[in-house]
Amino acid sequence: MAVSEQREREGEAPPPLAEEGATRAPRMAHKPVLVQKILELLAVKPDGVYVDGTLGGAGHALAVLEKAGPSGFLLGLDQDGEILKVARENLTPFENRVRIVQANFSDITEVLKQERLEKVDGIYLDLGVSSLQLDRGERGFSFSKEGPIDMRMDTRQVQTALDKVRRSNEFELTRVLKEYGEERHAAKIARGLLEKAKRGELRSTLDMAEIALNAYPPKTRHKGIHPATRTFQALRIWVNEELECLKKFLGDTPPFLNINGRLCVISYHSLEDRIVKHAFRSLCKKQSGFKLLTKKPIRPSEEEIQENPRARSAKLRCLEKLSTC
Repeated sequence: MAVSEQREREGEAPPPLAEEGATRAPRMAHKPVLVQKILELLAVKPDGVYVDGTLGGAGHALAVLEKAGPSGFLLGLDQDGEILKVARENLTPFENRVRIVQANFSDITEVLKQERLEKVDGIYLDLGVSSLQLDRGERGFSFSKEGPIDMRMDTRQVQTALDKVRRSNEFELTRVLKEYGEERHAAKIARGLLEKAKRGELRSTLDMAEIALNAYPPKTRHKGIHPATRTFQALRIWVNEELECLKKFLGDTPPFLNINGRLCVISYHSLEDRIVKHAFRSLCKKQSGFKLLTKKPIRPSEEEIQENPRARSAKLRCLEKLSTC
């Protein structure tokens, strides 16, 4: 998931679909990142079966279903119940060829078994935080919009980011900010968060953003990304266990691919990309039945970045299964 709000995914909406009875444009306000590259690398075919592990507003799913018509099928997963409401509406034109499940992509083994899908032709993830989440201050993902310090992708989850901070200690919180946010002022920010929480003064995202801002020397506060970027990234990764979920997904997914099936992942920061890169290379090295299709990650073109600045840090990697193993 992305380093900053300037680095998150999605831009303009795709044009209204004319196929399968579509009569209106999707509600989604943004378009998916690297959508054409995803279609190419997945080698989408008319009768294919695909899994979108991060359905979001269904930007990629719409493109996949359109190309996989008239008989291709897509299973869409997302842990965010609010976003799934938007996805369901957007996917109405393809409702006979899609199944939507509220689940984390790390639960893919259980979901595929429940759906009686033994093998699929393609699986993909877009790990960016959706604009549909960032733009709503009440979800707590944005340091520029006031809201509760929540950050749960799945609101059924018990602990919010604020709960995690309150129950933490300076050593643990410093580690989280360093490890997940690569924050050089981690100790100072951790101390500030805990002191303010102890006084009952840590109430909103703007309170947290102010602490991060004040931890930076005045001369560096307005250079580069906002000082709160890494703190918000670290806490979001922590509360949602994002890296652990990604590792589990990458370990569980390959056996479910058909021969010539593809696995694609779009990541947005070095922590995610490193995990994907090492997992793909390790699999290809240990098992001859897999081939790396992207020796180097595919990046958005300058034209796409200009149209959609949130795509600028995206990296796409893809793996193909060549034989049974």
